[in-house]
Amino acid sequence: MGRTDFLGMRCPVARSMAVLGERWAMLVLREAFYGTTRFDAFERHLGIAPNILSARLRDLTEHGLLERVPLGEAKGPGARHEYRLTEKGRDFFPAYLALKAWADRWMTGPEGPLVVLQEAATGRPVESPPPLGADGRVLRPEDIRVLPGPGAGRATRARFGGEAAHG
Repeated sequence: MGRTDFLGMRCPVARSMAVLGERWAMLVLREAFYGTTRFDAFERHLGIAPNILSARLRDLTEHGLLERVPLGEAKGPGARHEYRLTEKGRDFFPAYLALKAWADRWMTGPEGPLVVLQEAATGRPVESPPPLGADGRVLRPEDIRVLPGPGAGRATRARFGGEAAHG
């Protein structure tokens, strides 16, 4: 039985997992969020094999989360490059913060998190806010209603009922 092609699915979450679900992809993005831009620095910070790193950087670049930019005046064959977050990559930062907050709560040892994030200007901790309802209370999964969206097909409309939600 072959692997499922998540990129071919209609569900945007499934398609994003095709890009972000590979175990090294999230760690490469973590390093990019922490300011890493050079291949050798990614390799050193992650302890990743160069061939795997090349593949992950290529995938994240092909999917538009990173861009490969020549360093300084170096152009042409053998030129050195750096990898920079694109707008699409930067838009993933809140999701990364939510994952880090969860990991720091549930996957950290008794000594605490390995890394803390602070706002550069104030030194205050960076936190991932929980989803809030209109009244300001924290929303849990059971507080959410799932409705078909404007792009929903027949099966999604049948599953979640009614008309498409318009936002």
